Amino acid sequence: MQKNYNTELVLFDLDGTLIDTAPDFHSSLNKILKNNGYDQIELETLRTYVSEGSSELIKFAFKIDESDSDFLKIKTEFLEEYRANLTYLSKPFDGISDVLEFLFSNDIPYGIVTNKPHNFAEPLINSFDLFQNSQILICPDDVSKSKPDPEGILMACKKLNVLPKNTIYLGDHKNDLKAGVSAGTNFIGCLYGYSLNENDSAINVSSPIEIIKNIK
Repeated sequence: MQKNYNTELVLFDLDGTLIDTAPDFHSSLNKILKNNGYDQIELETLRTYVSEGSSELIKFAFKIDESDSDFLKIKTEFLEEYRANLTYLSKPFDGISDVLEFLFSNDIPYGIVTNKPHNFAEPLINSFDLFQNSQILICPDDVSKSKPDPEGILMACKKLNVLPKNTIYLGDHKNDLKAGVSAGTNFIGCLYGYSLNENDSAINVSSPIEIIKNIK
């Protein structure tokens, strides 16, 4: 097949980039809030914290930090609840299927580099046939330093034998941006996700379908 694009690899962040996981985070967190006698929270108030990790979600929702004697207990309860429900409401963002079909049709491999641990990321990804052609999954378990360190992205590029300069990395968080730029990839900010705004990144997309026109 004749190569029509200089891009040789596309790497995606997971939460807020490929899959909208906020609804499952929200339902799981609200159950733990209720179990511990706290008020429920609205989904939209939670979305900006999803890409920050479980500790930040707990801090936001319960208004406590690691110094609180209940912090570890509540975090453990939340993670157990989320693990049991991580594929219930989550779904790929509208248009992601078109992006992956475009990559497949143009013989451009893709993979996933996320800060979500393997025991959460793998069952989530494997619950969708859509992602069966993903070439690689890099999680914090695979590296010594997670994003914003570029180690995961560089590992993916090395294993797939593609130079970072010929790779596009997509994410919805400043840690994704820092990692992608530090790795030497072409970064695209996903404004449809949870954290980035249009001033953070030089190249942005407001919907997944816009990714296609930014494939070089």
